[in-house]
Amino acid sequence: MKILHFNDKGIYCVPGDFYIDPWKPVDKALITHGHADHARWGMKSYLCHHFTVPILHSRIGKDIHVKGIGYNETITINGVKVSFHPAGHIIGSAQIRLEYKGKVVVVSGDYKVQDDGISTPFEPIKCHEFVTESTFGLPIYNWDSIAQQNQAMQNWVLHNQAQGKTSVFVGYSLGKAQRIIKALNEIAPIYTHYSITKLNEAYEKVGVQLPNYTSLDFRESVAHVDQSAVIVPPALVESKALKKIPNMVYAICSGWMQVRGARRWRSADAGFAISDHADWNGLVTAIKETQAQKVYVTHGQTAVFAKYLTELGIEAVELHTAFGNEEDEEIPESV
Repeated sequence: MKILHFNDKGIYCVPGDFYIDPWKPVDKALITHGHADHARWGMKSYLCHHFTVPILHSRIGKDIHVKGIGYNETITINGVKVSFHPAGHIIGSAQIRLEYKGKVVVVSGDYKVQDDGISTPFEPIKCHEFVTESTFGLPIYNWDSIAQQNQAMQNWVLHNQAQGKTSVFVGYSLGKAQRIIKALNEIAPIYTHYSITKLNEAYEKVGVQLPNYTSLDFRESVAHVDQSAVIVPPALVESKALKKIPNMVYAICSGWMQVRGARRWRSADAGFAISDHADWNGLVTAIKETQAQKVYVTHGQTAVFAKYLTELGIEAVELHTAFGNEEDEEIPESV
């Protein structure tokens, strides 16, 4: 019997009778992490890592039926041994290991192999089959070290302060924003949009202490943020709220900024190639370490990456999923 079946609701574990990161309502959903493209509303029950529980409550609702599990803790569901292992993507992100009748399959969700100092670092898991993302599955994507990324953002803020400018960083609210806060600690006063503040609180509920920041309400005057660092979600770029910030210059923080042409996106003043996904070398390294004989390639550069894996002698299959839109965050009009 196949352990996994891919259908119009998502990734289905056949013997376990549950789904992993389904995109349509199902009875039992195992969730790899809290981004909106992997954790959706409408499931009768959710199982995720302990750290993801407050994120699901914040993003989906307080009344959902959700249970948390620790890393490397094994439970059995209908004869399938299930365990969650660090994915390094964001706080609480997990690869889900499934073992049934001696066969092991790992569904990775999203992952990165760089240690950002906030998320639990990625842990390679040996398996027979591996489900991988391929968001940045092209050789052009190679990230600088975390220290270099942080230094680049710090230097930009210091340069802007010398010019009398306010530094605005655009990064999605869960994962990226917290990394920026950590990088800018003691460089400048830090302000965050309330959508980011809500998720900061989810971090703090599980004991992750972030540097000092102040929540910013754009419905009020924001003149006091002059020459500070302000962090906002991508949806705010086109809004009138951003124009309220005095002497503002803004930077996009995204892996897409690795490509020079992408830096002109929305006429940003700067771009920082910072991602919570693995780059090309990270993807290849992670997959080799699994020793998987078969790899299912999901959202991203699926065709190119699957072809490369095939050339390495690994059986690779492209999958079409509803993943990959974590940066599409909806912000209410009253920003």
